Amino acid sequence: MTTRPGPSPLVGLLRAWPEPPEIRAPQGADADTFVRSAVRHGLAGFVAHAVGQAGWQLPSESSALLRRESLAGAARSLQVKALLLKSLEALSREGIVPVSLKGYGLALRLYPDPLQRATRDVDLLVSRTEVATAVHQLSSLGLTVRPSRDGRHSDVDSHHLELEGKAGLVELHFRALAGWGRALEGDALLARAVEGTVDGQRVRWLCPEDEAVYLALHASHHLLQRLAWLFDLKLLAARGLDWDRVIEGARDSGLPQLVFHGWEVARRLLGAPVPEDVLAALAPSGWRRRLGRRFFSESRLVATELVHSRPRWMAAKLLLSPEPVAMVRYSLRRLDTLLRGPPDR
Repeated sequence: MTTRPGPSPLVGLLRAWPEPPEIRAPQGADADTFVRSAVRHGLAGFVAHAVGQAGWQLPSESSALLRRESLAGAARSLQVKALLLKSLEALSREGIVPVSLKGYGLALRLYPDPLQRATRDVDLLVSRTEVATAVHQLSSLGLTVRPSRDGRHSDVDSHHLELEGKAGLVELHFRALAGWGRALEGDALLARAVEGTVDGQRVRWLCPEDEAVYLALHASHHLLQRLAWLFDLKLLAARGLDWDRVIEGARDSGLPQLVFHGWEVARRLLGAPVPEDVLAALAPSGWRRRLGRRFFSESRLVATELVHSRPRWMAAKLLLSPEPVAMVRYSLRRLDTLLRGPPDR
């Protein structure tokens, strides 16, 4: 009789939080793998904090590596925070108060310390009528607009503009998300957004239930290949959600099955407090649920297996898509952009 292996140290630590894990601290080569996994999944800073809270003693080399990576991630997050504040200030001069998506703003509200979660850019959502003005204001920070990677199909498949400069990268969203051949429009989300501040600068956050839908869709869009995205969901759920409104928002997005995958895996792997009846209300067909468990097993997610295989990535996207025809059309548009390049200007 074979025994089923226990959770990986990283998953065990995240699943137990905020309680101490029942498993022991990894040692030897396992400790090095544990630290490198934490870095790969954008959680080196938080894991360093959780290791200390749990009283784990890692080998000296692994402990030193975790500390270095934690400090490096915190330095990057401080740079992102500085760009976020400059962006909010620039937009405020024209009366624009954007929604801050993901990144530093999310970590500020969910994590013990916002520098514990890796982030590399600033994501801001504005209404379509504000885009031109927002681009002008952000350009004053030395940022310039990158050409759209969606080429001639950007009106269908794009959800943001990318503005880049020495200060970093700002993704200016006019849709919350586009993917799987569908788009999550931003106007209704903006109407329900709530006021907040970052170091005295006005900002808005998605209302909690919209954030629950958006974060799950974003994670599924990237095939759940970063545990930080799933841990975000766990921390968000721990703050309390109106699950009926989450179900309603997921259905309104047209992609409830993809919301299901994000929350189902967050519950199964990390212990996110999601009611069973919520998952049942969002669940896709049985064969897609089985495929999801196959693609999103613990071992495959920890190893970020799909990232390293383009054929498997595309197969997972197509097989899990709630609308395969829309996904095929999207893939054909991507191929057309690759072959024909951007439209003539």
